Amino acid sequence: MLVAAAVCPAPPLLVPAVAAGAAEELRDARTACSDALAVLAASRPDLLVVVGAAARGGGYDQGTRGSFAAFGVDLTVTLGNDPGEPSGEATGDELPASLAVGAWLLRQAGWESAPIAGVAVAEGLDPDACGTLGADLGDSADRVAMLVLGDGSACRTLKAPGYLDDRAAAFDDAAARALGSADVPALEAIDAGLAQELKAAGRAPWQVLAGAARSARLDGRLLYEDAPYGVGYFVAAWS
Repeated sequence: MLVAAAVCPAPPLLVPAVAAGAAEELRDARTACSDALAVLAASRPDLLVVVGAAARGGGYDQGTRGSFAAFGVDLTVTLGNDPGEPSGEATGDELPASLAVGAWLLRQAGWESAPIAGVAVAEGLDPDACGTLGADLGDSADRVAMLVLGDGSACRTLKAPGYLDDRAAAFDDAAARALGSADVPALEAIDAGLAQELKAAGRAPWQVLAGAARSARLDGRLLYEDAPYGVGYFVAAWS
């Protein structure tokens, strides 16, 4: 059963070594992520599931490596501590960028509270399938915590990755309200087509969270909301 969740943005720019001279711009976001992870640790989970969007879906064992070399930085992270022999159920591939960011956040937090599993969600996975996946993950241990990584729209300004779209601000406002109040029906109702048009990579992971939380009755708090670089970033804690 899901007992807690932390929602964090997934840009590699969260990692100071990647952001370089712009590292201070996301300091508040990193602080909020740390606070959200503290809520997860306090929930005493039996399993932490790290969920992020990727080009294709798949599972990743604890100890899987991720790299930020594609972003010009010689930095490697692992998904928690290497426990030894893998389960055999995961892909064996390197972590996708979203899960690598999650692994970095967990390393910064000194996570040792529970075993970890990584799940990449295909960016185009339909909402019903996201909900089914989330329900399965929520039932994967007696006490499950989730670290959910994903961004809002990438169309908030003229210089945003997706250019300016007048629909982006309203989309992000609705997402922030839903994440901040643990509003499962609102997350389930996010329009996948609109999210794709606005380049909102968080849509699928958020809907996986919604599937896991249907019967959990958790309360939510929004810890951070901003749109640096024209991309919607949110941090929320559910418990």
